[in-house]
Amino acid sequence: MKILVTGATGYIGKRLIPLLLNDGHTIVCPVRDKIRAENYYKNQANITLIEADFLKNTSLEAIPKDIDVAYYLIHSMSNSAKEFHILEEKCALNFKKFAEKSAIEQVIYLSGITNDTKLSKHLLSRKNVENTLQSNQYALTTFKAGIIVGSGSSSFEIIRDLVEKLPVMIAPKWLNTKTQPLSIRDVLSFLHKALAKKEVYNNSYDIFGPEILTYKTMLLQFAKVRKLKRSIITVPVMTPKLSSYWLYFVTSTSYKLASSLVNSMGVEVIGKKSAINTILDVNPVSYKKAVQLAFKKIEQNSIISSWKDSYISSGKLKRYVHEFINVPEFGCFKDIKTRTISNHNKTITKIWAIGGETGWYYGTLLWKLRGFIDQFFGGTGLRRGRRHPSELNVGDALDFWRVIYADQEKGKLLLYAEMILPGEAWLEFKIKDNTLHQTATFRPHGIAGRLYWYAVVPFHWFIFNGMIQKIAKS
Repeated sequence: MKILVTGATGYIGKRLIPLLLNDGHTIVCPVRDKIRAENYYKNQANITLIEADFLKNTSLEAIPKDIDVAYYLIHSMSNSAKEFHILEEKCALNFKKFAEKSAIEQVIYLSGITNDTKLSKHLLSRKNVENTLQSNQYALTTFKAGIIVGSGSSSFEIIRDLVEKLPVMIAPKWLNTKTQPLSIRDVLSFLHKALAKKEVYNNSYDIFGPEILTYKTMLLQFAKVRKLKRSIITVPVMTPKLSSYWLYFVTSTSYKLASSLVNSMGVEVIGKKSAINTILDVNPVSYKKAVQLAFKKIEQNSIISSWKDSYISSGKLKRYVHEFINVPEFGCFKDIKTRTISNHNKTITKIWAIGGETGWYYGTLLWKLRGFIDQFFGGTGLRRGRRHPSELNVGDALDFWRVIYADQEKGKLLLYAEMILPGEAWLEFKIKDNTLHQTATFRPHGIAGRLYWYAVVPFHWFIFNGMIQKIAKS
């Protein structure tokens, strides 16, 4: 079959597409940033990437019409746009107009459980998208999931941060909210097995794990899996804003995402029972089992996708990564350093392992201080780390940087700064003729940007000189 998958570079899309390819299907992926997506799927056959944006109706003309089934995985957890629900509705409406003019027989939409009488604005938007996607021209299958538990998922990583960093937690009252967490493996099973399954046409199903748990119980069970003793005290005095700051400073989430999650976490996510488990032969695993499976992936360094790689993890990069690939020359300050290298492969390995747990090779305390300052002013700091200890793809988050270009064969890695700055910054590593070139570029915004650069010049000399020395050394 020919299958359309929207959200191909998202957390769910990057895990679903390999399953569909393994079945021999032909996949078509409309993506907003083709260059970023090509990195994920460059070695895959039977997959076509088309640059298209569902907010721009005219851009959808390039998508082929001979599609059999489509997956609608377009979501936004960011509240950076005050009218994000309008944007989500517009995406759904444009998708529907395209789908009704194509040969699509079935659309499969992943939403959230919306049974509570008081829903957050994000869940209300999900519900509205489902209503918008309804059509007489194709069959809509909607799966409504609660908290998704898997390596790299936002909920998993936030709980992990809380449990591993805080022996005693003084936490907001929403920790007593009930939910039914579901393993990412089970989510993928539902999506995968529903493909062209006529029994699920024009139906909506809640999908959820076998247990009803509070967020507090989830934290304590997570701690048991990790063999950690943890105590949690819930207090009724934390406002949503204070709760958002609590999540922001303790975990690796951005403030905007923390705010969105807090608004959603006050809503009970209890699913309605149906026959869907029997129809698709899916038996969801327990929460503890889901956590154990996630850590197996982490231990094997086989995390396929992470929420941290989405643009909303920092909120600064609002344009496509390829727009930053040409580092500016005019009106910029540069710190350029070179070193002769004796072992090309070892140097490449060091460059591709930079950041995360490896660190930045020199001036560790200064890097941590810069991360703390960035976080204090509302930035992401160094908390995001990296998805994999030695692999980098275009679009990946790397501490407070974003990977803009990564090609080991050409010996070049280009990073764009997502920290809070009075300007824009790039960091480039390039090997040419057995020489490592390390270039830090800063384009200032006004007088504040220029004063910032001159203030940090002494630190840059110390850090960047030591960093290239360590990388070039065999």
